[in-house]
Amino acid sequence: MAGTQQIDKAMMQLAAQEAAASLAAGGVPVGACLVDEAGNVLAAGHNERVQSGDPIAHGEMTVLRKAGRRSSYSGCTLYTTLSPCDMCRGAIKLFQIPRVVIGEAETFAGDTEELRAAGIEVEVLGDEACMSLMRQFQQKHPDIWAEDIGQSV
Repeated sequence: MAGTQQIDKAMMQLAAQEAAASLAAGGVPVGACLVDEAGNVLAAGHNERVQSGDPIAHGEMTVLRKAGRRSSYSGCTLYTTLSPCDMCRGAIKLFQIPRVVIGEAETFAGDTEELRAAGIEVEVLGDEACMSLMRQFQQKHPDIWAEDIGQSV
């Protein structure tokens, strides 16, 4: 268990670095990474909607795209700084990613119970750094945030 917690902490730091990189580039600060059962990072990335003009380039989707085709996600863990939206939860369920570690689910709750109901192990860390980054962004760019989660301003 201690080993898993150390890996989770290290991988969430990587995801948080990606979120910070997105914010620095003018984007939504959501970072993610996909890790295999041996602890190897298959891909890391961040939300690129603003930077690329791609409406589906959420952090989790960017990471899945970077990881490339896989016949199976068995044994993989997806780390994301923010609770996944409907689209990203759909991808997680579609590809049967067995475990998701979420930095925080306060600034955007998502529906972690939907993932759990699909048999996915979900861990929410309540990470203050992830919350702070997103709160700053939401206050500064409420219009971009609303667009990102499919709400009108």
